[in-house]
Amino acid sequence: MAAEAKTKYDRDFLTSVYKEMVFGRRFEERVNQAYQKGKFAGFCHLHIGQEAVCVGVQRALRPTDYMISGYRSHTQAISKGMDPKAVLSELFGKVDGCVRGKGGSMHMFSKEYRFLGGHGIVGGQTPIAAGVGFAIKYDKKDDIIVCYLGDGACNQGQFFEALNMAATWNLPVLFIIENNQYGMGTDFRRVTSVDRLSKRALAFDIDNSEVDGMDFLKVYEHVGPIVAKMRKKPKPYLLEVHTYRYRGHSVSDPAAYRTKDEVAQFQARDPITTLGEYLKKSKVATEEDLKTWDKEIKDQLTEIEAFADASPKPALSELWDNVFAD
Repeated sequence: MAAEAKTKYDRDFLTSVYKEMVFGRRFEERVNQAYQKGKFAGFCHLHIGQEAVCVGVQRALRPTDYMISGYRSHTQAISKGMDPKAVLSELFGKVDGCVRGKGGSMHMFSKEYRFLGGHGIVGGQTPIAAGVGFAIKYDKKDDIIVCYLGDGACNQGQFFEALNMAATWNLPVLFIIENNQYGMGTDFRRVTSVDRLSKRALAFDIDNSEVDGMDFLKVYEHVGPIVAKMRKKPKPYLLEVHTYRYRGHSVSDPAAYRTKDEVAQFQARDPITTLGEYLKKSKVATEEDLKTWDKEIKDQLTEIEAFADASPKPALSELWDNVFAD
């Protein structure tokens, strides 16, 4: 029997983190099931396997910090504080969605929680992040903006332009590369000149590092000091997070370009399982606790899905609303 491990973290903190990660996993699984049932259509990209990243990063931030992302952003939006009912309703194209059902899977947004998207253009969020960083500096605030992007976006021109601007003007932008190994169906090593994406920062003299994105505690403990330093002395930072998506690039991708053994190797380091084992060894929770929380979350998601199902679709009269400024 393994010896009891001591933990420096509060029981409530660890419990809430674990529940949030499980919620993210079960939410995305529910989204996938709804898609297969034909409850909505179009593009849909799941975050399953990458839960430690959004939860670990968010726990190192404060509510006034901004966040912007690509199209794999459902759980990032929820971690930022957005109501999961609004997120699922948005996926279903309903008026109770965060943008009244007009954005869909790739365009989550909340002015209240400073979550600025959800962007369907690969790398398109990076110059916007630089712009927000400029606004923060102009207003003399000590907030930061986190800009999530994938490994594929690191080969886009706007990514390099945004890094150059952020470095030149010392903007408080934390660029986080979620390197899940594949840009759509292409191994990033086949189309990238460097073996470590964090090296992209060297061309702009930007501080950079890497972290294991399959472990919540490693992400949280790594990001915290970075953010604290950025608040004291605003300047950009590039963080490469090594993670993995268990499903295909999108729900329509069978992911035949990778082996079952490769997927199994990453699943053996599953972020939820890893944290669950830590909780048990630290006597924070028992296996029965973990099972109970999982069931409670599934029941909660049943209620959330029922809410989204019942929400009405936007009226045709709204077609041109919010398209042009008044």
